[in-house]
Amino acid sequence: MNKSIISVLVLITMISHSYSQIRISGITKDTKGHILGGTSITLKGTYDGAVSDSTGKFSFKTFEKGDFTIEAKNLGYKTVEQKVSLSKDAITINFSLKEEVNELTAVSVTAGSFEASDRKRAATVLSSLDIVTTANANADITSAIKTLPGAQQVGEQEGLFVRGGAGYETKQFIDGTVVNNPYYTSVQDIAQRGRFSPFLFKGTVFTTGGYSALYGEALSAALILESIDLPDQSQATASLSPLFVGAGLQELSKDKKSSWGINYGYTNVALYFQVVKQTPDYFKMPEFHNADANFRIKTKHGGMIKYYTTFSHNDLGLRRPNIDSSNYKNAFGLQNNNWYNNLSWRENLGNGWKMNLGASFSTNGDVIGQQIQNQFNQPTYTGAIYIDSLNFNLNSRQDLSQIKAVFEKRISGISTFRFGGEYFYSVVTAKYNTFFNYNTRLIDNLTSAFGEADLYITNGLAAKIGGRFEQSSLINKTNFAPRISLAYRTGKDAQMSMAYGVFYQKPENSQLYYTTNLGFTKATHYIINYQKMNKDYIFRVEAFYKKYEDLVKTYPSINNSGSGYAQGVELFWRDKKSIKGLDYWISYSYLDTKRDYLYYPQQLQPNFAANHTASVVAKKFITDWKFGFNFSYTYATGRPYYFMLPNSTQTKYVIKDQGTTVPYNNMSLSFEYLPNLGNKNAKTFLVLFASVTNVLNYNVVYGYNYSHDGSIKQAITPPANQFYFIGCFLSWGVDRSQDAINNNL
Repeated sequence: MNKSIISVLVLITMISHSYSQIRISGITKDTKGHILGGTSITLKGTYDGAVSDSTGKFSFKTFEKGDFTIEAKNLGYKTVEQKVSLSKDAITINFSLKEEVNELTAVSVTAGSFEASDRKRAATVLSSLDIVTTANANADITSAIKTLPGAQQVGEQEGLFVRGGAGYETKQFIDGTVVNNPYYTSVQDIAQRGRFSPFLFKGTVFTTGGYSALYGEALSAALILESIDLPDQSQATASLSPLFVGAGLQELSKDKKSSWGINYGYTNVALYFQVVKQTPDYFKMPEFHNADANFRIKTKHGGMIKYYTTFSHNDLGLRRPNIDSSNYKNAFGLQNNNWYNNLSWRENLGNGWKMNLGASFSTNGDVIGQQIQNQFNQPTYTGAIYIDSLNFNLNSRQDLSQIKAVFEKRISGISTFRFGGEYFYSVVTAKYNTFFNYNTRLIDNLTSAFGEADLYITNGLAAKIGGRFEQSSLINKTNFAPRISLAYRTGKDAQMSMAYGVFYQKPENSQLYYTTNLGFTKATHYIINYQKMNKDYIFRVEAFYKKYEDLVKTYPSINNSGSGYAQGVELFWRDKKSIKGLDYWISYSYLDTKRDYLYYPQQLQPNFAANHTASVVAKKFITDWKFGFNFSYTYATGRPYYFMLPNSTQTKYVIKDQGTTVPYNNMSLSFEYLPNLGNKNAKTFLVLFASVTNVLNYNVVYGYNYSHDGSIKQAITPPANQFYFIGCFLSWGVDRSQDAINNNL
């Protein structure tokens, strides 16, 4: 009987409690009215709540009474709270959640830009290790970049030729400041390597147009490099090959807040040239000394101060037959000294403010001489002015100092506004001795101010709006360049971007030697692209149009009456997943471009531009064999060439001969072997590396040189059709082998 009474009382209590509960229900959507499942609904201060289902509906009961706050949370959306008064009636409440913009999910502007950095790992296109292991690059940054869309396969002169632009129209920047001489000094018909190791940098941005207002003085493109911060740990390195020897030390402090490092390398190609014969006759074998040092320190508030300095010296001499007479030779000699310094400081100032300061100084000195020699390699004069005028001596020096300040303020969410300015002081001197002597000295004070805003309206819609002002004292001209870019998410991992921008560049020093009565050259860029990207693959297609104005004409007078255009379509595909263990990318560029500049009589396709260019790069690492295999193949249609002479009235040049070179083909291979792989007790880590370019020995013709009257035509070819390399790289303290594996799997 007692048990029955107790059971009845419990049942009555439960029934009374169930009638005293209040039901709270509703639907969750986003601000566009789309159903939002997986939203957590909580009665704050209690354990009561629910999660919305796939239809956005939720429902739960509570015993609570009185005034409360209901909270709705969903990852990627701003939390919403609403006041409610609980009595005895059921409550229906609907939530509308606004998407929260954050750096991980927000769309990024990609029009005209390939980016690889720690900040955007999912967007990585070319890392430092990619550059080293690209088969035809041989650790040269520019050579690796040439496998991306937009870049032309120009092998007879250094520089990045991008979308119808000449090599000097692409500038390089390190930690925000421009590099005045990023390549070794020019040698006629032989492209020179870049001065910097790819392992100096943690981030690479290759912009083929539409880039930030923070960067100027580049008409066609910019290669923006960000140096590494602190190393992971202390290490020592050494390298050895038939071409060079090198050693380095990087020391990280015990508290891991500072580091310093030094490196030295010596290159001499005498042994290599004995094995692989070269077309030129080298009477002074190319010899290079390179040394660099760095210091880095983390500041109290999480900022970073970095200093990098490098010095290089090189010396070479070569002879070629004189094109006007087989009885004579052109003997060319070069000595170069280059010193580059870069100091940067980035700091969090608090309250949403950031600061980036940079300063750089570089000096580059060249001593160049050319002699006409007879068959006994003795200096001589022929009596023919068109030959004897090739005897000359040139001493030149270029000094560039730059300071730059950028301040950034977070507006709301991740939207930011940045502004700043920079100042260049450049001095260029040249002493030229031939039939006549002249001394030239150019001094320029170039000042710029800039501002831009990154506006994130939603995670799927962003804009970058900015402008740049510049003033040059040398040419006494000013300009203002507006720039705007937009990005819109079209689906999962997919987006479209558009960019418009005006870009200016001062004329080249070789033109300003003759007159400073020139203005800025100008290019206007229009870009649209579609990109689908995740950690496994990247697909992008981009179309562009570029209008050139105020290009420099050099005949019959020097002025800014030149013009031109460039337009085209580019494709890029990189895939790390479809074929197990294989990382590969494919790029294609179609380019239609003409320009009227220098001595051109009308708009012509420039001799550095090919209509079609395609590259395939593949990398495979076989862990069991401790062996890596890298392949690259590049094809480009033939480039135009011209021979021109002034007409009888001397008012313009007339084309006397023209044509198109044979198509460009280059298939290259490289290999790496890591014998220490898997040895946990190893203290020394070794990488053996070998490569060969142009494996199939294609004949490469970059263009033609002509005699003074055009009666003789000689093909411009590489010094040797193939390049071979073999070397070993050692490190103590850091196992670099794992980097190679992770990069290729």
